Amino acid sequence: MDNLSQAQRSLTMARIRSRDTEPEMIVRRLIHHLGFRYRLHDLSLPGRPDIVLHRLKKVVLVNGCFWHRHRCKFGRPLPATNRTYWRAKLQRNADRDRLNRRRLRRQGWEVLVLWECWTRRPDVVAKRLHQFLQT
Repeated sequence: MDNLSQAQRSLTMARIRSRDTEPEMIVRRLIHHLGFRYRLHDLSLPGRPDIVLHRLKKVVLVNGCFWHRHRCKFGRPLPATNRTYWRAKLQRNADRDRLNRRRLRRQGWEVLVLWECWTRRPDVVAKRLHQFLQT
């Protein structure tokens, strides 16, 4: 049973940001530091990718481990209440992510997925970004 009222839960969930998250800001700073310019959340592309480098025809997706079901310790657990809802919700997110990546690739875009837990090691993320953006 949820320990919050429906109104409280709605307010809590509404405060979860989908843009300008800390992991996304870390990745954006790293890309900028590497000397690249980008656009954010291009509405014309499938899934509105977080970071779009039009000139290179590349996109970077910065995924939250919980919301996008990463296989790390942050992405595996389900909330203790309403497990059926959460399992279905998170599976829909993962399915939608796969579909959007497939659509982007079919349109000729190269896609790099970076996970929230990886941003705890900016040096590793910078190396991946550098490899992805230089090729």
